[in-house]
Amino acid sequence: MSEQNVRHLYPNRKQFKFMNSRTRHTAYGGARGGGKSWVIREQAVQDASIYGAPDAWSAGIRICIIRRTLQDLMKNHLEPLKLMTRGIAKYNANDKCFYFRNGAIIQFAYCDNDNDADHFQGIEYDEIFIEEATQLKEEWIKKIAASCRGVNDFPHRVFYTCNPGGPGHAYIKRLFVDRIFQGNEKAEDYSFVQAKVTDNKILQEYSPEYVNFLENLPLTIRKAWLEGDWNIFQGSYFPEFVHDPDHYDDGLWTHVINPIPVKRHWKIYRGLDWGFFRPFSVGWFAIDEFETMYLFKELYGVQKSGQDSVPDVGVQWPPEQLFKTIREIEENDPVLKGRQVHGIADPAIFQSQTGTSIADTAEDCGVWFEPADNTRLAGWMQCRWRLQFNEYGRPRFQVFNTCKEFLRCLPLWMHDEKNVEDLDTKLEDHIADMWRYVAMGNLVKPLVEEPEYNPMWGADPLNMFGRKNA
Repeated sequence: MSEQNVRHLYPNRKQFKFMNSRTRHTAYGGARGGGKSWVIREQAVQDASIYGAPDAWSAGIRICIIRRTLQDLMKNHLEPLKLMTRGIAKYNANDKCFYFRNGAIIQFAYCDNDNDADHFQGIEYDEIFIEEATQLKEEWIKKIAASCRGVNDFPHRVFYTCNPGGPGHAYIKRLFVDRIFQGNEKAEDYSFVQAKVTDNKILQEYSPEYVNFLENLPLTIRKAWLEGDWNIFQGSYFPEFVHDPDHYDDGLWTHVINPIPVKRHWKIYRGLDWGFFRPFSVGWFAIDEFETMYLFKELYGVQKSGQDSVPDVGVQWPPEQLFKTIREIEENDPVLKGRQVHGIADPAIFQSQTGTSIADTAEDCGVWFEPADNTRLAGWMQCRWRLQFNEYGRPRFQVFNTCKEFLRCLPLWMHDEKNVEDLDTKLEDHIADMWRYVAMGNLVKPLVEEPEYNPMWGADPLNMFGRKNA
């Protein structure tokens, strides 16, 4: 029995806490089976019942429930809400709205692309419920949340339900789990109610097999779905990536480390993924005598709003400005000065439609590249093989913790829904492509052909860990 079909009258302790939150932004969940769908409906109907039109000339509260697809939203909420509002509201299928007798409105909406997000501009809602918020991009969530406003005495709040993983993972985690605030964000405006299946006694009673299912999942997916571990990027294109601050110094069993000296005999590579309206990505890599690749410096052409990056919006530098900046860095940076740097770039920059290619412009500025092998799936596999740990806890790829844009973007990289073996190119993938180019220029073989356990399809749908099908 699915949780949305379980009707009970009273919230559990975590749901009660969520329903009594008074912060402008409140998130609920963090794991599977925590009763997220139920509490959204209860909160929305409760507020619609309370905040009706104050007089004959005014409207009641306007509430919007949003999910990535309308189909999922209708499947999850339409019939339960019809039952809950019988006698107090009528549903209009054309408007996707419940119209309450007291003048309040609950409307369904969806956001699956940039155009959908733009539709929220100019629209006002008093309360917004964003279901499965981590499945939406950060910029979509911000546009939707900006619609929460109005000149009235109704509460103006945004509610989020969420699980680890998805395009919005890093944004939701930063605000509600890590509580790292930027710009005009205020800590007192954000609260998070962590809810797990163990908090949902009704679901445990009616569907104990679901709890058993979660408990028997492989370690990685179990940590995300059952334990609500936000450090597990379930659904990420690189779930093998480990970011463990406790091992920044010793570099064991982590891919993120404190900066270390780049020795003079190590080879230095410069990768480039060109972009103008979208960000360009330049990264400097060192490869040691053990084939370990270190990303130690980055130059990422993303627009800024204060100290914050504006996701996937380029700075629109002309090629001359970029390559002069690269040359200046390599002539003055203590690590790069006087070193031979091997440049590897997107083959597209060697194409010439006007007589001079971007690669020609780079050469005129004293910066040289060779075209990368742009084979996508083989390139991603090279990146995966470098993420494998040997028996001593050493991988063959590590990134300095000073490369903030790499670490910001990595959780956003997801499988393409139509070509699941590939990375979704609609996401902010420029750093990933730059890394892939350099990896394809320095091939390695896998360390581990057979994993220690046979992951379920949900954890390893592409057999990426190397185990051959029986």
